[in-house]
Amino acid sequence: MNASVLNQAPSAGVNDVAGAKHLAVTPGAIETAAERPQVLVVEDDAALLEAIVSTLELAGWTCLRATDGGMAELLLSKQHVDVVVSDLQMQPIDGMALLARVRAHFPELPFFLMTAYGTVERAVAAIKDGAVDFLEKPFEPEVLVTKLDPYFASATPKTEGLVAEDPNTIRVMQLAERVAQTEAPVLLTGESGVGKEVFFRYIHDHSARAAQSPVAINCAAIPENMLEAILFGYEKGAFTGAYKATPGKFELSNGSSLLLDEISEMSLPLQAKLLRVLQERQVERLGGNRLIDLDVRIVATSNRDMKAEVAAGRFREDLYFRLNVFPLSIPPLRERPGDIAPIAHAFLARFNRTDGTRVPGFRADGLAALAGYSWPGNVRELQNVVRRAAILAGDTEIGLPHILLEGDDMVTGAAGVAPIPATTATSTTTAAPNMPTTDFAAPRDSAGGLDSAVRNEEFRLILAALEAGAGSRKFAAEKLGISPRTLRYKIAQMRDAGIEVPK
Repeated sequence: MNASVLNQAPSAGVNDVAGAKHLAVTPGAIETAAERPQVLVVEDDAALLEAIVSTLELAGWTCLRATDGGMAELLLSKQHVDVVVSDLQMQPIDGMALLARVRAHFPELPFFLMTAYGTVERAVAAIKDGAVDFLEKPFEPEVLVTKLDPYFASATPKTEGLVAEDPNTIRVMQLAERVAQTEAPVLLTGESGVGKEVFFRYIHDHSARAAQSPVAINCAAIPENMLEAILFGYEKGAFTGAYKATPGKFELSNGSSLLLDEISEMSLPLQAKLLRVLQERQVERLGGNRLIDLDVRIVATSNRDMKAEVAAGRFREDLYFRLNVFPLSIPPLRERPGDIAPIAHAFLARFNRTDGTRVPGFRADGLAALAGYSWPGNVRELQNVVRRAAILAGDTEIGLPHILLEGDDMVTGAAGVAPIPATTATSTTTAAPNMPTTDFAAPRDSAGGLDSAVRNEEFRLILAALEAGAGSRKFAAEKLGISPRTLRYKIAQMRDAGIEVPK
């Protein structure tokens, strides 16, 4: 991120957050609930748009970008959005007009306005028209995050239940149910992507606090100078940009459960302050002098060896024992193979709903490919693989050609990709640079239309690369930018179609 761009005013509105650790909040690794909430950012200044999106993504949220009101309307008509943050002065549809249209079609959708100096009066008028708040440019990153945070907390869905069929997962699930009935702090450990946040929500949903919305904060995703303010809250004037008193995560989770995600990333000074809050069960806002009583269930997670962190002096021993009352270690996906197929089916059902795919299921060879992989990225990686496969399969069952694992290349398309539905449109193709033009007969099963034209062009490029390399498969794969595996499959397709391939 370019600090010189971010510190401009009033055209740029978010100060530099460069250098902050960017570790996204763990997506629902084995959840079957909807995707995490997301915010639509509408801003015609490209530099400011990227700065705002980067700030929100650093906080672990997902974003949609729009450079004008018309694009924003199009995105709202096609995708689910939980919060809108829009500039006021835009052309041809300004923020006020966009607000009116959003209120007409999405009356409950939270809408924030951003305004530069001299237009505050219009922003105040916008509040009367239905905007929930406004931000005056330039503003600090923590102001943006804290203003939006309560709306994300309320939008976060509960889990519909864990997908657990492997005995190893079921044992952990049973322990989670048992500790959920108590108020004991829980420390969830496991590799990145195993589903620690989902287990947190499972514990919350089976506790006496289930009626209240749980609150989560990713200690690794938020810059250090923001984390303390977001955790403990602050009073007006506590620091530059503290325009009004704001409750912290501890206050927001009073009567509920609070997840301290990736707590091992927290600095030692902040660990000391956290320990005091946990011991006293009271919190004091930054810049304040009033103690606030807390009734919060604490669950912490880490993907590190916490004992080794304590031994190395990177984590306080007293805080470790305060959190480690009931430890739960979630096994990696490779140690619970019985979960792979049911989780894949659950993901596929979700993507059929959210992405509009129509994949009926998996073929045996597709499931075998999933079962035979080691899954270094755990369930998060499985989620990505299933989503890619669903896109590639179209309305057919997912088989081996659609399963693209780490290291597989899909620059020019995966083997076995379902064809795009044929259209009456005509298509002209241009030879790739430095590629000789090669003529060959159309495949025997060619049905015409765009799908066959695309396939014919693909085959032509492969033949040209093979001829340029005197038949060398390695040369052709490197020139085309695809993996040798994909090239072999394509050559087999060409031979099946009756095309002669150079030796």
